[in-house]
Amino acid sequence: MRIFDRKFGADFLAGVPREPGIYRIYDAAGALVYVGKARNLRRRLAQYRTTRRTKKDRKRRALVRAAHRIEWQTCVSELEASLTEIGLIQSLRPRRNVAGAFPFLYPFIGIQAEGADLRFCLTTSPEAFAAFDLHGAFRSREVTGEAFFALMRLLRFVGHPTVRRPRDRVRVPRHSHVYTFRRLPRDWPWAALLRGGSRGALELLSVRLLEYDGACARSAAIHADLKAVERFFDDEASTLARAITATGYVGYPVPQRDRDALFLRYRDRHGAATATPVSPAR
Repeated sequence: MRIFDRKFGADFLAGVPREPGIYRIYDAAGALVYVGKARNLRRRLAQYRTTRRTKKDRKRRALVRAAHRIEWQTCVSELEASLTEIGLIQSLRPRRNVAGAFPFLYPFIGIQAEGADLRFCLTTSPEAFAAFDLHGAFRSREVTGEAFFALMRLLRFVGHPTVRRPRDRVRVPRHSHVYTFRRLPRDWPWAALLRGGSRGALELLSVRLLEYDGACARSAAIHADLKAVERFFDDEASTLARAITATGYVGYPVPQRDRDALFLRYRDRHGAATATPVSPAR
């Protein structure tokens, strides 16, 4: 007999509806182990019953072994199920859920102009940078971080980096970074680059770098850094901009906790808009 049937009975699935919804898996101590969503609850839970000894099914097998009780809740649509799922994951953080459980780690990039100085910050603590014009929240810390530090390296060729005094360093929260430059062109559209609207600032920077022998001597490293910023623009900034436009989201920057829900709505609308129409039956 399958372990799923031993735990929940051979007729368990017959009582599960074929509707969209979310399901919760609890262990023997009553602790919430996992939250999932499904377009068809019965079909999804049936996948736990028929898990095989393959790498692909390893997580499901582990959840069945840990499970003592399974509860479900129907939703009016798959989108509502997805939004309910992400809300529960963010608020309850079940130990087997990883994706979406830590929105407070989603980064922002900010800009602040003060006199002759132009400051850039990378942070997951937006409340500590109220004086900055923040952009985000972005999903990938890796892509965003690589682009930020690549941009800081590139700006060293065209601006004059300033060293923060020791007493200033304590003001920067943990896992945040601030760089200050002087004599950077003030009319370059940095905000449009970070907001996903235009590559103009990157194009101006690329042209300016050609004027510096040091940059030309490091052409391979310069090219890699420019590609990192381009990847960020394509994968993070412009994608966020499209999601905001498509959904009519009001407010910017997007709070970390709202970012995943925004993209769920965007994918739902984008999928509906790009779906191939079905010809009526004749």
